[in-house]
Amino acid sequence: MPATFPDYPFASNWFDRGAGIRMHYLDEGPRDAPPVLMVHGNPSWSYYWRHLVLALRGRYRCIVPDHIGMGLSDKPGDDAYRHTLAWRIQDLDRLLAHLGIDRDLTVAVHDWGGAIALGWAVRHATAVRRLVILNTAAFPLPAGKRLPWTLRLVRNTGLGAWLVCRLNAFARGAAWLGVYRRLAREERRALLAPYDTPAHRLATLRFVRDIPVQDTDPAWGPLVDTERRLGLLADRPTLLCWGLRDFVFDEDYLNQFVRRFPGAEVHAYEDAAHYVLEDARARILGAVESFLQRHPL
Repeated sequence: MPATFPDYPFASNWFDRGAGIRMHYLDEGPRDAPPVLMVHGNPSWSYYWRHLVLALRGRYRCIVPDHIGMGLSDKPGDDAYRHTLAWRIQDLDRLLAHLGIDRDLTVAVHDWGGAIALGWAVRHATAVRRLVILNTAAFPLPAGKRLPWTLRLVRNTGLGAWLVCRLNAFARGAAWLGVYRRLAREERRALLAPYDTPAHRLATLRFVRDIPVQDTDPAWGPLVDTERRLGLLADRPTLLCWGLRDFVFDEDYLNQFVRRFPGAEVHAYEDAAHYVLEDARARILGAVESFLQRHPL
């Protein structure tokens, strides 16, 4: 793995989430500044948020964890860590308690980071003051929708597991197909760097296999519980930035959030895909900075 990554000039921090398993995180900006938590999904890592951290760290405290098994965090096997939504929410809870962050928090989410961070947020609603939501979900599949065939392949078949763990197909596919604007080679390499061996790709597989589609799936209960409690956050200033060319979190998901957060400020981009912060970087950075300024704490 490279020692440095483009546009990622940050100091690394690690937190023991238990049993010696270390979670890597960024902690950039003044320690007494309003905190902004940025939570990635699968198969990205804290590198995804790099430009927003650079834009905000002069005035805000930017906390950006790598989920266990991803990014620069430890990559334990199934014998040491349960790669489930409930454990991911617990990880976030332990990290924020360790950092002493329990108020005036802005929560920014993307992809499965929405289920995790909003899952934490509805359980600590008094700590959350603002929301920034990018191409994600915090509820089961909208009515009438199915998982795309690519996710069904990974979730349900041995072939899918082999493609992910042996060939790194999920992370590679996301780096190519998750953007409308082709990434520079160095950016793609940085996104893929943590997943350099089959053992280091386990979490990218487990994330997909944890997607709940029925009430017997382990993540179904925590996700439905989050959905039921989203109303606790509905009065918070909310910014929605959405890449409309996302073939997973498409416009149906955006509409679900608009319905649940009717006062939200919405920016939808026809020329952006799943990695919306890569495709619409300048516009989103401007929108987030303006949003935070117009909704001071």
